[in-house]
Amino acid sequence: MAAVPTLEEVAAHIPVRPVGYAVAKRALDLLVATVAIVLLSPILLLAALLVRLTSRGAVIYTQTRVGVGGREFTCYKFRSMCANADALRSRIRHLSLDDTTFKVVNDPRITPVGRWLRRMSIDELPQLLNVLRGDMSIVGPRPPLPEEVMKYTRHQLGRLSVKPGLTCLWQVSGRSHIGFAHWVELDLLYIDTMSFTRDLSIILRTVPAVLTCRGAY
Repeated sequence: MAAVPTLEEVAAHIPVRPVGYAVAKRALDLLVATVAIVLLSPILLLAALLVRLTSRGAVIYTQTRVGVGGREFTCYKFRSMCANADALRSRIRHLSLDDTTFKVVNDPRITPVGRWLRRMSIDELPQLLNVLRGDMSIVGPRPPLPEEVMKYTRHQLGRLSVKPGLTCLWQVSGRSHIGFAHWVELDLLYIDTMSFTRDLSIILRTVPAVLTCRGAY
């Protein structure tokens, strides 16, 4: 029986892409993340309070995700599920819409408040801290779980060639209404055409996409 490769061995096949406007992109990340935290602080505080008062468990949910070049980092979210959601995951694996990513419509583990947070993408806002830390960018492919990366083909590993983002083409093109294969192609299209102006365009398109809750559940 062939040995199962480790994440480090899989990461060796990821072609890390140099970003020609890296300094400008990082400056944009710091500016947008800082301004967003200040402007959205009432929403952040309200979300934290609602999570604390309506369900048992920590307010902030931490999860290991995979970033550029296969590097693992701790990703932050407002907890939108019951406290033992990870332990229950195997029981509903068969409900997932895709074999690679774990996407379930009407996931029974989601709390009532968590459903609202997810529809408005408020649960993802703590990742602004990941942006400030340098783990993520404002714009870039969404960071996957290690177990998902282990199922990637070499073609799909290409989406890990740049720093992951808080929003992306997938986010503004329908989110969960888009299958994983198309999702990957959108990420690779972004990577092939990424620029400062394209990042600004995606950021501006994210606002109406979030407000209309397109593809969110």
